[in-house]
Amino acid sequence: MIVVCGETLIDLVHVDGELWRALPGGSPANTAVALARLGTPAAMLARISGDAFGTRLRSRLVNDGVDVRLVVEAAEASSMAVVDLDDSGGARYSFYLQGTADWQWAAAELPVSFDSSVAAIHAGSMALMMPPGGAVLESMLRRERAQRVVSIDPNVRASICPDPVRYRDAVERWLGIAHIVKASSDDVSWLYPDRSPDEVLVDWASRGPALVVFTHGAAGAVARLPSGVAASVGGVVVDVVDTIGAGDTFSAGLLHALSDADLLSVEGLTAMSKLEVEEALRFAVLVSAIACTRAGADPPHLADLPPR
Repeated sequence: MIVVCGETLIDLVHVDGELWRALPGGSPANTAVALARLGTPAAMLARISGDAFGTRLRSRLVNDGVDVRLVVEAAEASSMAVVDLDDSGGARYSFYLQGTADWQWAAAELPVSFDSSVAAIHAGSMALMMPPGGAVLESMLRRERAQRVVSIDPNVRASICPDPVRYRDAVERWLGIAHIVKASSDDVSWLYPDRSPDEVLVDWASRGPALVVFTHGAAGAVARLPSGVAASVGGVVVDVVDTIGAGDTFSAGLLHALSDADLLSVEGLTAMSKLEVEEALRFAVLVSAIACTRAGADPPHLADLPPR
């Protein structure tokens, strides 16, 4: 099982004119749903409001087969993202997060330990960055690093911390916790405006993770191991409806592929060959591309994919 921790929130998507749609989202929640749809057991560790939006967010997880036993019912309101789409389907986000449920973690709300069936914990996005709960989650991940694989997707949101130096300091701290780090080229360019993504990839791979992956949108993805093994795969051409949840689905595809190949362990990650990295990347790119053909965060089921 993979435990995914972080936010669940409502995406208010501008469809046309005066029409808006309220859709369940949140980067970690999207990843948990995508994992479950691909057939990898997933549990969500989140604080979910008891309000009407929270009820919908919880129902989405349950209906897609995500284990919600670790979900904390929160008294605070649900978080919200207002999403505008450009002509190419790219998403721009504005967030309404003040005092909402996702960020109010107390140490007593987190499990003291996890069952041995938990192979990995995936975290990131805003929940690791937002006070006061971000520090609580980070402490838990640091504790768990010796027990199981930790995967982090920074999913940089400049609107919650417009200072790239402060954001960069946090991300570089997470590099010392994570075994797997996945980031987008947009994340990297914002964090390091004076460095090339290739240079940053090499740097990050030297700071502790067993696998570092950068996504390049329609151009595919690249990866590097501390051993110097490097891999890259091209993109998959699709008709894009929107990019909501594409990066989250990539994370799920990567974790699913590693688990399916029996590589989701510290030993497995450390010993990966270039071919094994390429296979995992190729699968992640495929499921992410399929997600882009659908409106909202709607990752594919395993049955939707072509035979491997």
